[in-house]
Amino acid sequence: MNTRLLPALAVAMLIAAPPIAQAQTLRIALSAETTAADPHHYALTPNGTLRNHVYDALTDVDAKLAVAPGLAESWERRDDHTWVFNLRRGVTFSDGAAFGAPDVVFTYCRVLNNKSELVSSFSSNVRRLAAVEAIGENQVLIRTTAPEPLLLSDLASISILPRSLGRPQGVTFSAGDACGGEAAGPWPQQEAFNNGTAAIGTGPYRQVSWSRNSTTVLQRNDRYWGPKPHWAEVRLTPVTQAGPRMATLLAGDQDVIEAPATADLPRLRENNQFAIVAAPTTRLIFIQLDTARNPSPFVQGPNALQDPRVRQALSLALDRKALLERIMDGVATPSTQFLPDGMFGTIPGLPVLPHDPARARALLAEAGYPNGFSMTFHATNNRYINDSRLAQAMVQMWQRIGVKVELDAMPSAAFFGRRGKRDFSMAMGGWGTDAGETLNFFRTWLATTDTARGVGGSNYGGWSDAAFDRDVNAALVQMDPPARSALLQSAGRRALEQMPVIPVHFESATWGMRANLAYPGRVDQTTLATEISPK
Repeated sequence: MNTRLLPALAVAMLIAAPPIAQAQTLRIALSAETTAADPHHYALTPNGTLRNHVYDALTDVDAKLAVAPGLAESWERRDDHTWVFNLRRGVTFSDGAAFGAPDVVFTYCRVLNNKSELVSSFSSNVRRLAAVEAIGENQVLIRTTAPEPLLLSDLASISILPRSLGRPQGVTFSAGDACGGEAAGPWPQQEAFNNGTAAIGTGPYRQVSWSRNSTTVLQRNDRYWGPKPHWAEVRLTPVTQAGPRMATLLAGDQDVIEAPATADLPRLRENNQFAIVAAPTTRLIFIQLDTARNPSPFVQGPNALQDPRVRQALSLALDRKALLERIMDGVATPSTQFLPDGMFGTIPGLPVLPHDPARARALLAEAGYPNGFSMTFHATNNRYINDSRLAQAMVQMWQRIGVKVELDAMPSAAFFGRRGKRDFSMAMGGWGTDAGETLNFFRTWLATTDTARGVGGSNYGGWSDAAFDRDVNAALVQMDPPARSALLQSAGRRALEQMPVIPVHFESATWGMRANLAYPGRVDQTTLATEISPK
């Protein structure tokens, strides 16, 4: 649907939208589908939205990515490798079972044995642990193989499951052999979470039903240890196209929608029956390039993307300020580097990445492509803000410097599976960090892939650079913040010089909702019913 030309019926509804039908039910239209109900399946934002309603982790992160207590109410670092977490007492799972330290050990072992996990989304963090030990029921000792400055942030993504799902007698953590693997019996599988039999958490809601492309129903968990949520029922419905998503809000079918079309924001602002919430985010939209293979599947002839001059030319072709004004309607911040300015490890004082078509053409000629080359660009058409329009605009900019680019935009459900298999030569990406420093992006997307060490899990372009890896590997074990920041700035300069990933902009998260609701918004772009309240 063209969101600039909403149907007459929707416009009429905008004038006089009905009140919330059921005060204790909150209906949320998500901008993307969840891929599974398994909390250890894939680190995708809509998956995180579902996960954070049903499950808790040892630690939590607040709306601005600051670490907060979760199932662990406090912790201490005994040395650079050893941490002790003091667990909350009196916590129960939604099935009534008591929560304790053996559940944490079981969970971390299950992560290592989750065969349906995509791209080491969670196991990469667990593999870096040398020991996870239950000290009675109320303490957990975690020892890391190396110093882990981001440990507290990393643990916030690992949802805790009850040991009753597979090891009621407990299990001994051993990363080397995946805690014994299948020897002691089967581990819970993805289908058991999808059908609800394994969907047992300590979170504020319990999963009643799940659907990838239809409504997921959650009900308030009356056993929840924290503040009682206002909403008795939450209904999460993926509506991946912006036009239909807006129409559901106007028609009264949804109370809150994610990412209203930027062209529709002025219309919402002008109507006092609706409200808009906007929040800056760390979600970087970027272009990932295949630097490893020659030939590359979607580059005609030799793989020109292996030459850093070509990669720089593709970046110089992009007019980021024009993209902000003409495509994003101001709901973004043009990139200067890989995280917003001022965050830990960023390089101070950098301008927006330059737009210089003449220099781009000169670099192509210098690299041996005076007449350009041909390739295909893959992108989503329903995942990021204006992603299809953005991709089309970038294709036009590349064509102006002589690079003949064909766009293949597809639904995210097809895109992410293919990208995980490294099917593409040049692909759009979007990622928001769970920790407020560049180390998280660098170790996930740019470091040389090393599954055993849990780095480079999303380095689909296969870039490998010794100078960059040296700085990042040192930062990974550097607990002193000033020293780590210097290493990250050095790595950032190398990445901008070599440009294996082309930063485009940082999205701003937006929500449209009924005017009688309030939501503070979150940097991580998740939508949490526990933080949405009546005014």
